[in-house]
Amino acid sequence: MAPFLEYEGKSIDSAVQKACEDLNISRDRIQYDIISYGSTGIFGIVGAKEAKIRVVRDGSGDPEETGAKMDSAAEDTPAKNGNAPLEEEKRPARAPIDPALVEAAVNKGREALEHIVAHITEGTRIAVETDDERILFNVSGGNAAVLIGKRGQTLEAIQYLVDKVVNRQHEYRLRIQIDVEDYMKTRRANLRDLAERLAEKSKRTGKPVTLGQMNAHDRRVVHLALKNDRGVRTQSRGDGFYRKLIIFPKKGNPRKRRPRQQRSG
Repeated sequence: MAPFLEYEGKSIDSAVQKACEDLNISRDRIQYDIISYGSTGIFGIVGAKEAKIRVVRDGSGDPEETGAKMDSAAEDTPAKNGNAPLEEEKRPARAPIDPALVEAAVNKGREALEHIVAHITEGTRIAVETDDERILFNVSGGNAAVLIGKRGQTLEAIQYLVDKVVNRQHEYRLRIQIDVEDYMKTRRANLRDLAERLAEKSKRTGKPVTLGQMNAHDRRVVHLALKNDRGVRTQSRGDGFYRKLIIFPKKGNPRKRRPRQQRSG
């Protein structure tokens, strides 16, 4: 019999309630540790993730000790060499993509994007760029502000949906990017500038610098911007679609020194 049981719910509270009902025990007797707090995703629909707990069976161990070990492993084990590896960097090198596959993906992606955008605004045009790494759909015209949304959330949701449409029947996943009036291009440039400024601050003060909740695209931009900076390393922390990104000064990097005061007399 497995020493642990896992339960999911829209929140930690609902996951605990499921466990109590399934095991027929009261809340004050249940022993569990938290695997994930879950995430509401974009608009509460796209990228949503349920909370998950691990319940310790009677006599299987101390849940507080187990939870402490899990938290320590997740939070306090940075990459040993350089920056934390990206998901993209962990993947093996891919063979060249079949041009016919790319053409089919472009047609399917354009059709899906046109259908979505037409329900939001009128008078748009879609340009397509392709290379070995991605298919970029750039939307111009229409109401760009509505397509982008607050902090780019509407644009993220549109990209997520088009990506699912294009890749749902392919084992070979194609990377899809969608931009509106070069919003993402400008955002990437601003993020790179911000990353470099905060990296200098981290090296100067000798302390970690935390960037707030960021989506996967923005985290990737920061990781790559600082990949070759030998004075810092980057690491993402948290669960769900949005996570925090922390810039750490590397050991051996000299902290900012205070000027010595001259003695009088």
